[in-house]
Amino acid sequence: MFTNILIPTDGSKLAEAAAENAVAFARDAKASVVFVYVIEPFHIFTTDSEKLTIAKDDYDRFANAQAAKFLSDVEARARLQGVVSRTVKVRSDQVHTAIVDAAIENGCDLIAMGSHGRGSVASLLIGSVTAKVLSHSRIPVLVYR
Repeated sequence: MFTNILIPTDGSKLAEAAAENAVAFARDAKASVVFVYVIEPFHIFTTDSEKLTIAKDDYDRFANAQAAKFLSDVEARARLQGVVSRTVKVRSDQVHTAIVDAAIENGCDLIAMGSHGRGSVASLLIGSVTAKVLSHSRIPVLVYR
């Protein structure tokens, strides 16, 4: 039924567990997977442009290294289970929109994700990324708890 599954990851324990389960599901369905990591843009308020450049460069290096590590880890797990996979790294302020868009752009017919990830106080106030993906996606979403 499903042939290409998008699996978002943020490196959290639940995202790792969801990825593990989703890869096993993909293996059983003989589907391929696309792992996506969304990097949120750097935000800072300062009047010193030099500090802004240094901080942004440091953030970009850190965020890219973190994305590469998390994507490499889940891709290795897929390979161990014999599942064909590839990775996508996206920059966006709207994580839920980036996930839905990545699924469409990569021809995915299912999004499989954890019920919550890193989260923040903001996610408690405005709703989780998973809830937003569920409400905005026209592609089926499988949520792991």
